[in-house]
Amino acid sequence: MSLPSVAYLSMEIALDQSLSTYSGGLGFLAGSHMLSAGYLQMPMVGVTMLWSYGYYDQRIGENGQVEVSYIRKYYDYLTDLGVQVEVDTFGEKVKVKAYRVEPELFGACPVYLLTTDIDGNSDWARSISHRLYDGNEKIRIAQETVLGIGGIKILQAMRYKFDVIHMNEGHALPAAFELLRQFKGDIEEVKKRTVFTTHTPVAAGNEVHWIDTLMEGGFFAGCSREKAIELGGENFSLTVAALRMSRIANAVSQLHGLVSNKMWDWVEGRCPIRAITNAVNLHYWQDKRMNGDKSFEELLAAKREMKQELFKFIANKAGKRFDPDVLTITWARRFADYKRAWLILMDKDRITKLLDNNKLQLIFAGKFHPDDVMGKEMFNKLLNRSHSMKNMVVLPGYELQLSGMLKRGSDIWLNTPLRPFEASGTSGMSANANGALHLSTYDGWTVEGTFNGVNGYTIEYEGLDDEIPWEERHWKDHEYMMNVIEKEIIPTYYHNKEEWARMMRQAIRTAEAYFNSDRMVIEYYNRIYRSIAHDTEGAGKDKADVNLTRPTFDAWTFANIK
Repeated sequence: MSLPSVAYLSMEIALDQSLSTYSGGLGFLAGSHMLSAGYLQMPMVGVTMLWSYGYYDQRIGENGQVEVSYIRKYYDYLTDLGVQVEVDTFGEKVKVKAYRVEPELFGACPVYLLTTDIDGNSDWARSISHRLYDGNEKIRIAQETVLGIGGIKILQAMRYKFDVIHMNEGHALPAAFELLRQFKGDIEEVKKRTVFTTHTPVAAGNEVHWIDTLMEGGFFAGCSREKAIELGGENFSLTVAALRMSRIANAVSQLHGLVSNKMWDWVEGRCPIRAITNAVNLHYWQDKRMNGDKSFEELLAAKREMKQELFKFIANKAGKRFDPDVLTITWARRFADYKRAWLILMDKDRITKLLDNNKLQLIFAGKFHPDDVMGKEMFNKLLNRSHSMKNMVVLPGYELQLSGMLKRGSDIWLNTPLRPFEASGTSGMSANANGALHLSTYDGWTVEGTFNGVNGYTIEYEGLDDEIPWEERHWKDHEYMMNVIEKEIIPTYYHNKEEWARMMRQAIRTAEAYFNSDRMVIEYYNRIYRSIAHDTEGAGKDKADVNLTRPTFDAWTFANIK
């Protein structure tokens, strides 16, 4: 049986920093998916938007506070396909033009980029593809309508015969409604061709809009109001409708699979939700100086060299000089409150003592949504504190290049989400691949891939899932984390270099063995895109995934790899 042809629709895809079509983790993941599909020569294309201004540019202003700026992007290396389609949204017939990122540019499978910022469209219509995740609700709905409906129409205009539409998050849901229109309301025909990935158990990440606003936006491709309500409710949930319109769905870690099945158990007629753990493209992320076959001495020398490279950048960017022989901890990811960038700083006296005594250095980086007042305030508070604290820096402009530099130059990659709100997370995987040890709350992929004392450190304790107030949970997590840093990490780093190097090697080997997106793409083909076990493809719970708590590897295995 030949492999099915897949069209992967995602609001953001990060292929290279020179192409501003991403905001953060979701885009990084999608980029790894495309890169591995290209490397493995899988029959797949990506479909995303060509954002005229990207997400936004983050910088520090004259007043010492973080600023959001928008700079128009220009590209001369995209292939103009000479194809246009029309999408009806909010009373306008909007022209959608397509470009292609050729495989030889970045090594990915072909990726189609859609834009409305072209002659012949109104100013409003042109603005649809200006900014990723625009805060204006109508523009946001129009963006999703263009991605889904425009994406299907462009693929068909290009005569790309897809067997499967992969909706990466609910943003691409209008694609399923366009198929429903083309199949004259036969939802079973839609389900045969549609799969869906859900990425978050956080309520804000599961998009909801009032049904009539979506109707005005053309989101449902002519589907009746009654049918749309039947699929997603009057206060329409994109995730609920996607689960009802897909043949199968997947969560993005084994723990997230458990959480998602429980979270959406009430949805009648939903498809099975399997668990496929996220991964990163090691061909892109792993420095050639780092691999699991290097000797301890080579790993330590390479890490020190990479720290020097990072610290030169920090000195130029922030005017702070870091020491390559001092333990360096990095927190770098999206500035969302549940990710708790501030957790390590809760006891100011305790962390200040470690910083002042040159026991550790702290680096923070990450973007908040431009309309997220709380995220911006959190960034500025950390930034202001860093000016008066020794060995602490906050770096603006967290994108692919800085992300790679931080992962190469860090000793510890800190991950502090409030369990169980981190569906997976991937940054720690690429950090592991570069010999940075993971220190993480027991959430997302950490449950499967970070083995305490073997290849990293976990923040877990008795009563981890007890019902207690969040403030109490924050302090418990903080206390345990600081104990691990002071009693385990610092002594090992400074006084047992052989053990530190051994853990570095095991972290690298873990990433190479399983958290490589080549594995992930193959798993998607075997478990999501093509039907191997036909008896598990119907609606309801996926009986094939009952034992979701089983880790992929066990601690004994890693402890005995030398």
